[in-house]
Amino acid sequence: MQQRQLGSDGPRVSAVGIGAMSFTDFYGPTNEQNSHAVLDAAMRLGIDHIDTANVYGMGHSERTIGSFLAARGAEARDHFRIATKAAITRDPDTGARCFNNSAAHLEAELDGSLRRLGIEAVDLFYVHRRNPAIEIEAVTETLAGFIKAGKIRAFGFSEIAPHTLRRAAAVHPVAAVQSEYSLQTRAPELGLVQECTRQGAALVAFSPVGRGLLSDTPPTPETIGDSGFLAGNPRFTGENLTANLAATDAFRALAAEMQTAAASLAIAWVLAQGPHVIAIPGTRSVEHLEELAAGAALDLTDDDLARIESLLPVGWAAGDRYSESQSVGPERYS
Repeated sequence: MQQRQLGSDGPRVSAVGIGAMSFTDFYGPTNEQNSHAVLDAAMRLGIDHIDTANVYGMGHSERTIGSFLAARGAEARDHFRIATKAAITRDPDTGARCFNNSAAHLEAELDGSLRRLGIEAVDLFYVHRRNPAIEIEAVTETLAGFIKAGKIRAFGFSEIAPHTLRRAAAVHPVAAVQSEYSLQTRAPELGLVQECTRQGAALVAFSPVGRGLLSDTPPTPETIGDSGFLAGNPRFTGENLTANLAATDAFRALAAEMQTAAASLAIAWVLAQGPHVIAIPGTRSVEHLEELAAGAALDLTDDDLARIESLLPVGWAAGDRYSESQSVGPERYS
């Protein structure tokens, strides 16, 4: 498994990591035994980066990782580089989703994450969503304080705009920015990919297989019913889903022609977008994890990339990547 660097002076991690939202029922039912099997396979495949968050299953994902580390001992803890996130919460009066970037909230949530994971420090801690009511410089100072306190080794931001990254990096080096990035979601190319390069930050791409749409077994109207998120997502409903399945059939055919899995090809495309790009797909399947890991070994030529682009050019996907309610939180810059 090839390695890539988290930030200009951070640790090297596997180019393909694991997005641990899949350790909850977000995309369909799973259980701890299944998730542990995925983590065992990750160790075998040389995957050493796990990305989770306090809100994934309201702590369930972190507890699952923590129970795995406790069961497997020092070998597993030494193997994995763990990232978690905080800032998404609920208004105590209305119950509405909101974002808290205060030092007190972030530290309390980080402490809770460390307890659930059963570790003394995380390798990477993200502010999951930015609250513009608090200046990003102040938030960055808070995160730098967590490094000094020994609770985290590096920090980053999820779904922020390029100009916000510039402001934060002027205060302290930012190890990573997490954003959705795949053949079906190309918005990071409008400045974020480039700004990460300028700032020496890794771009950590979540949903690099287009939430399964770029795999050989894409979501269907029947399977989408198991995921409340996909059932309300514009790209996976009605005529949009029909159009997107038809559009990606040619991509699946190309992958078969190249004698690889579609998910492997999707991962290879993401990693080809820059040496600072890291992919964190999620999966509930050991077999699918093997396909994802294989993408890091594919060396795409310029001709390969051109063929992929001709099949799935920028803007091909029908429907927005998020519904109106799902769009609350990510910073918009295009």
